[in-house]
Amino acid sequence: MNFDVLTLFPGMLEGPLNESILKRGREKGLLNVTVRNIRDYTEDKHKTADDSPYGGGAGMVLKPEPIFKAFETLKAERPGEEFLTILLSPQGRLFHQRRAEELSGEKRRIVLLCGHYEAVDERVIDSLVDEELSIGDYVLTGGELAALVVIDAVTRLLPGVLGDEESAYRDSFGDGLLDHPHYTRPAEFRGMQVPDVLLSGNHAEIEKWRRREALKATLEKRPELLETADLADEDRKILEELKRIG
Repeated sequence: MNFDVLTLFPGMLEGPLNESILKRGREKGLLNVTVRNIRDYTEDKHKTADDSPYGGGAGMVLKPEPIFKAFETLKAERPGEEFLTILLSPQGRLFHQRRAEELSGEKRRIVLLCGHYEAVDERVIDSLVDEELSIGDYVLTGGELAALVVIDAVTRLLPGVLGDEESAYRDSFGDGLLDHPHYTRPAEFRGMQVPDVLLSGNHAEIEKWRRREALKATLEKRPELLETADLADEDRKILEELKRIG
């Protein structure tokens, strides 16, 4: 999986890319992330990457020239490769687990353009961007944190990155539901007990308990997810029972 990140602040990505799962993926050769500073593609001595908007108004707008030059340089360095260019923007389509799964199978090189300031010149979006993604309905200082979220969510789905190949699927949203509760040692802590079924060694009953608890958590915390979750007939019966219990 290959990512190129175009940003004004490359230092914001350095720490996370060298820790935890992202570090592991890079060390295993399963993930390659190249961070490029947009200012390196400016041509004036002040390395100006933004300017005031035509028509007036507050804020600054990222200029088109350095971004176009960065893209042209990138494509010249990778002749014959195909690219998928994503702008991280609060105006984008909401990023979710399904999109992460789709991107994890992407064969094209993924370019993440980090928006900053008030906006990006619209000519960049019209000419270079394939899609806009947002990680939530709020505004961040820039797209760097959002880019890291996308990279992290996609990387943990790559075969070989996680120790347990089922881990990513079993996480929340893996099958459209929230995750079930988890417990570890000790079995009793300050009067609080681990559910007996988890200590029973009966794997069939444990799986039934986990499925029921996942359905319960989703019903209580994110009921809207049930509209699109992959539910079996037995799941629907459990949900009806949980609703009756209240």
